[in-house]
Amino acid sequence: MTSRTLRTLTVVTAAAFLCATATATATAAAYAVQGTGRPVPGVVAAWARAWNGSDPRALGAVFTADGVYTDEAVGVTFRGRKEIAGWKARADTLIDNVRVSVRDTRLEGDRVTVRAVYSGHLKGAPKPFAVPMTTLLGLDRGHCRIAFDQDHYSLAEVLIQSGLPADWTPPAPGAAAR
Repeated sequence: MTSRTLRTLTVVTAAAFLCATATATATAAAYAVQGTGRPVPGVVAAWARAWNGSDPRALGAVFTADGVYTDEAVGVTFRGRKEIAGWKARADTLIDNVRVSVRDTRLEGDRVTVRAVYSGHLKGAPKPFAVPMTTLLGLDRGHCRIAFDQDHYSLAEVLIQSGLPADWTPPAPGAAAR
């Protein structure tokens, strides 16, 4: 078996496992919204775990190969798993303790509305932030992966809570935070 065949087999196996795990989690209601006891679709649980984890590739892995991620507050869009993983990596360089805490979900067909709290501490800011966020997730046919993500939260509120001026912009990649 060639190394390329082995890599392909590993990716296919991982994708099947993710889908089976997501389906089982959603069906068994094994993951509950913090403090509510209500079930969260498995793919939403995987999305939140990826945001709260330290491996940017985990976020890319919950998306379809041609998935699209849009952060409406910042006005950026990323296409494909690699770009989406890059967005998570960038967030991790700018925000300490970045976290998405799911509060409620609503599944309608192939779309999930997620109400959450987005929190962290912008590097160099005097204070941490914790703002409400609503995310719309479009799922693939099997509800195993995310086809698109649209995050909605107030960037102005993030900056106010962080103690930063309204015109603050993040440093360029590779530059030190100001």
